[in-house]
Amino acid sequence: MITCRLRPEEVASLAPRLLELQGRAYSVEAALIGDDRIPPLHESVQDLVAAQLHWIVTLDGDRIAAAIGYAVEEGSIDIDRLMVDPSFHRRGLGASLVTEVLSLARRTVVSTARENTPARALYEALGFTHDADIEPIAGLWISQYSATGTVADELD
Repeated sequence: MITCRLRPEEVASLAPRLLELQGRAYSVEAALIGDDRIPPLHESVQDLVAAQLHWIVTLDGDRIAAAIGYAVEEGSIDIDRLMVDPSFHRRGLGASLVTEVLSLARRTVVSTARENTPARALYEALGFTHDADIEPIAGLWISQYSATGTVADELD
């Protein structure tokens, strides 16, 4: 397996495959939390591209096994989505991608469903601190986390 950052033109060409991965990954979360109102589950290819995220993907041959999409905002990183193909769960791919992103900025933030115990455990194991729980949609609770990274004076 190899991990690489995508250039903007690669994001556009891989968007349909990223969207398929996103559907598989967030369907697992929806089942776990008993709620399918997770916004990425309802996106189109155009929505995914329009988000203008930076992407790092882990490839198994030509298959996208995992991906992380993040935004750079005023020198910090907001992890917008972390997606691991269910057939690649429990192999450390998500942790590896989050760790790579943590090395890019002094501060990183992420949100996940409050009931998504595996995701919360991952972020806490990687040094994230639970900051707050919010209810952006009635009945859908989100836990917000932040972590302080170690480097990067420049973000791409």
